[in-house]
Amino acid sequence: MALKSGSFATFLIVCPTCFFLGIIFSLFPYDYPLLWAGEPTPPSHYDYLEAHLRFLHASPPLIPRILHIVIFVGLAGVITKLYKPSESNMLFDGASLVLYVCGVTVYIANIVKGLRLVTGGQYGVDLAATEEDAEQVLGREDSLKVLAASNTILALILVGVLVLQAGQWYAERKDEQESAKFDKKSDNPPKKDRAESPVATRAATRQNSKKRQ
Repeated sequence: MALKSGSFATFLIVCPTCFFLGIIFSLFPYDYPLLWAGEPTPPSHYDYLEAHLRFLHASPPLIPRILHIVIFVGLAGVITKLYKPSESNMLFDGASLVLYVCGVTVYIANIVKGLRLVTGGQYGVDLAATEEDAEQVLGREDSLKVLAASNTILALILVGVLVLQAGQWYAERKDEQESAKFDKKSDNPPKKDRAESPVATRAATRQNSKKRQ
C-alpha cells in the first residue's frame, strides 16, 4: 500500500511534537516544586534550577540549530497538509497550525527570554532604576516560576496538537468505513430493488393485458 502524502505530513507533525514534549518532560522535576508542591520550595532548588538552565543555554550551537530545524519541520508538515485543503483539513489542521504558532510564540517570548535572564544573572529587580519600578517587576523566584509555567503552557499546546491530529485520523477512518458500507450496499441491493428478469417482465405485461380485456 502506497504511503499517502497526508500520512507523511501527519508524521512530520506528530514526531516533532512528541520530541518537544519529551524535552518539557525532562524539565518537569525542576518545574513541579515551583508550581504544584504543597510545601515551600527550598532556596537550594532555585540554585539547582538556575545551574541546569544555564547549562542548557550554554550548550553548543549545534543543539539549538537541531531544535530550530525540528521546529521548522513540524511547521512544514502543518502547511503541507493545508495545501489544497478540504473541510477536514480546514477544521483540524487549521486549528493545529494556530496552536503550533502559539507554541512557537511562547517559546520565543517566554522561554528564550527567561534563559537569557538566568544566564545573565540579573532579573527585573536588579535592573530596575527606581524603587517603584522594582516593586512592579518580577524577582528571581517569580521569574523562574514564570519560566516553569511557560513550559507547562507549551506542553498543553503540544498535547492539543496531538489531540487534533488524532481526531482528524479518527474522523477520516469513520468516513472511510461509512463509504465502504455504502459501496457494499450499492453493489448488493435488496431483492426488491433488483431489476426483474425479461421473462418475468413479459409475463407481468401479459397478465395486465388480459385483465384489461
